[in-house]
Order: sequence, then C-alpha cells, then structure tokens
Amino acid sequence: DAGVGGAVAEAVGTRLHRLAQSGQVLVVTHSPQVAARGNFHWQVSKSGENGTVSTSVVPLDNPARLEEVARMLSGASITDEARAAAQRLLEVG
Repeated sequence: DAGVGGAVAEAVGTRLHRLAQSGQVLVVTHSPQVAARGNFHWQVSKSGENGTVSTSVVPLDNPARLEEVARMLSGASITDEARAAAQRLLEVG
C-alpha cells in the first residue's frame, strides 16, 4: 500500500478485510486505515548498532493497538483527537 492514503487506503483495507473472510492475509502497512481493519496487530520495528540490524515483532493488545493506530495517524506526538480518530477506525475495522 505504498503511496496510498485517505479514501484509497480505506478501500484497500476494506478489500483486504473481505479477502481475509476466506483465507489468511498477512499485511505489512504504514496506513492506519489498513492496520485498523485487521483482526490482530503486531508492531514490527528494527534497530541497529555496531553494524548489526535486529528486527522485533510484538503482538499488541487492544489498548496498545489504539495507541499505535493513533501514532500512525499523528506521528510522534499523540493527541486526544488522534486517539478518538483511531478509536473510530478500530470500531469500523
């Protein structure tokens, strides 16, 4: 979903959700609209030091998922408005 946002990201999320009704779908996304449609949410991050790169995958519970979708919407500074928007996205998902 690179380069996709807004209404198009919402449509992609809807189609992926529909596709998941008949099979397993694993999506890596930076789009909050797509991420909110999933049944499960993992946070994937990577870090590096001394020339070594490490990747971590952490399953998110509902409160952490809300915070992550809010972060995806607003960036580093998560606002109450971003949390409210994230909550709406997750309710639709």
